[in-house]
Amino acid sequence: MKLLVLDFDGVISDSGREAFVVARRTYRALRPDASLRGGDDEALYAAFLAIMPLGNRAEDFGVALAALEAGVALPDQAAYDAFYRAQDREWLRAFHARFYRERDAFARSDPSGWLAMMRPYPRFLETLRRRAGACRYAIATAKDRRSVRVLLREYGVADLFRDDLVLDKEAGVTKVAHHEHLARHCGVAFPEMTFVDDKVNHLDAVAALGVRCALSAWGYNGPREHRLARDHGHRVCSLDDVESQLFGASLDGRIEPAAPDDERG
Repeated sequence: MKLLVLDFDGVISDSGREAFVVARRTYRALRPDASLRGGDDEALYAAFLAIMPLGNRAEDFGVALAALEAGVALPDQAAYDAFYRAQDREWLRAFHARFYRERDAFARSDPSGWLAMMRPYPRFLETLRRRAGACRYAIATAKDRRSVRVLLREYGVADLFRDDLVLDKEAGVTKVAHHEHLARHCGVAFPEMTFVDDKVNHLDAVAALGVRCALSAWGYNGPREHRLARDHGHRVCSLDDVESQLFGASLDGRIEPAAPDDERG
């Protein structure tokens, strides 16, 4: 492995709560009469997280909330894709643009509150720090680059990622485009790259290039995605075994189980 490419949300950053809050503000701005059926914020948040692995971009947050508003069950990718196709294209574009304006307004008006909603996965960052130098690290994300750089500094790992290896939604619409750019930019072959994401559909697309792919089981997914990832030939990494799965034996030649904490996976 010469290049380790990481998604950001659900791999480095536990940002589900921030996505939900910003998405709900966006949804209410565009549909002020919406009730967002359910009333219970925590129940709605849990339902939102269950749908998150099926989407790709900011407008998918709007699709998830629209399904919850309508009481439409989206148990799998096929159901999600059908519901997505039924949405008004102009509304989806409006949601995508408004989402980033809402996020920027939140970050500027309440920076401490915004940051508090996006904590890192410390054990994974410890692994990256421990293995720094084993290969180059890159980020391929739909999140805006400014937010990513702010959060990397907040997490204390900005030095691990060269600026030119942090690719956001402006660098490419798809993760495939990100990997094609990185392969050219870094002069590496696809089989020399490993991609870690918390969404199976992203892994499927990138794996077609010949990149080794792994699902972060500590991200926003569950048994449904874990089974699907394995069925599609991807590795499924927990926080306990991600170092051995990505890098092989630990630096002292042993893999020791990590102490349990409150992180998923």
